[in-house]
Amino acid sequence: MPAGRPPKTVLTLKVNGDSVELAVEPRTTLLEALRYTLRLTGSKQGCDKGDCGACTVLIDGTPTLACLTLAVECQGRAVTTIEGLARGPHVHPVQDAFDLCGALQCGFCQPGMMLSAAALLEANARPTRLQIREALSGNLCRCTGYKQIFDAVEVASGQREVAERDPRPTTGGES
Repeated sequence: MPAGRPPKTVLTLKVNGDSVELAVEPRTTLLEALRYTLRLTGSKQGCDKGDCGACTVLIDGTPTLACLTLAVECQGRAVTTIEGLARGPHVHPVQDAFDLCGALQCGFCQPGMMLSAAALLEANARPTRLQIREALSGNLCRCTGYKQIFDAVEVASGQREVAERDPRPTTGGES
């Protein structure tokens, strides 16, 4: 073992429904373990200090910032990444709604937003717009202005049809 390196700990996690065993240093974050050990790169490495939400995953169904969570804290727990949100060939309703509502821009915030939205809808099938805003408040987006994202969560919940999008023109015309 190299001098100064702590010994690795072997953990077992249930990641996206599969039991995985991995060896990590005690200081390894869950984000690092997912991206660099398991090669699940959907969770994004943004600020590394819990401000942006790009690294959001679900741990036992709860949105969690993977950059602030040590991998060893997840021993025996269920971790869902964006790669595991869809089941088989069928996308999750949140994924479908984000696509239909144009809530996808650069894609950097998208995995964390979708996982936070999916957790919200699991806990509350018909959230209000305020509840959606609160549930997604830990996820920053620099591209969309959030309207399409909030619309997408409403579409995924069945409270809104895609055709109900803002009818104002997007180019030219009045502002």
